Amino acid sequence: MAGEKQEIIDKLRQDILAWEGFKPSANGELNQFGLGPLEAAFPNKVFPRGAIHEFISRRPVETAACGAMIAGILRVLLKNGGVCVWVSYTRRIYPPALKRFGLNPDRIIFIDVPLQKDVLWVMEEALKCQGVAAVVCETRDLNFMESRRLQLAVEQSHVTGFVLRKDMKKENTTACVARWHVKPVRSQLRAGMPGVGLPRWQVDITKIRNGIPGSWTMEWYQQQFRAVVPDDKIEKVHQYA
Repeated sequence: MAGEKQEIIDKLRQDILAWEGFKPSANGELNQFGLGPLEAAFPNKVFPRGAIHEFISRRPVETAACGAMIAGILRVLLKNGGVCVWVSYTRRIYPPALKRFGLNPDRIIFIDVPLQKDVLWVMEEALKCQGVAAVVCETRDLNFMESRRLQLAVEQSHVTGFVLRKDMKKENTTACVARWHVKPVRSQLRAGMPGVGLPRWQVDITKIRNGIPGSWTMEWYQQQFRAVVPDDKIEKVHQYA
């Protein structure tokens, strides 16, 4: 009897996770988004689609780092078709630079609005379109009620949303499924090659519903993210191909 109750509880937990966007990978495949060990932080070890992700940026360089991380994720979201809607009132993303992360800017509809107060309304309406694969919004302010409206919209359409909050001064409570902090860090130069190395960031997930928050150093390598593992204060990565 106790075993049957536990099975019912486990089934309900899995159903709730699925409703929130944490669906198990098909055929047990992990790392669908090429996020390496970071992906294990999410319930069922899979990046949640059909949910709102909040990216926090306090400086322009952090905005660029957040944009790069979002672009790498969008590359996977757009693999099976669809388009992305990118909404902003002061856009800082340079579209051709998205190609560096495997994302063709022709697959993105950029919408620039004159007033910040209109950005979230445009995002909410775009999130209701089931033909859209993802929606990105660049804004600064986002309160709990606004974030709840966005989350309710994606629960109906199953579109994935990203809110890139720029020039943040103070964090507040929102209904977003995950909260990301992405900061650029010094790259490791390739032996015998002058100039900069591979793009590298410090990625902190400070909030993840039903998941495990954590911190990782990640870099972009061969069209996917991989972790940089510190060992005795010396960063080790796989040998370059």
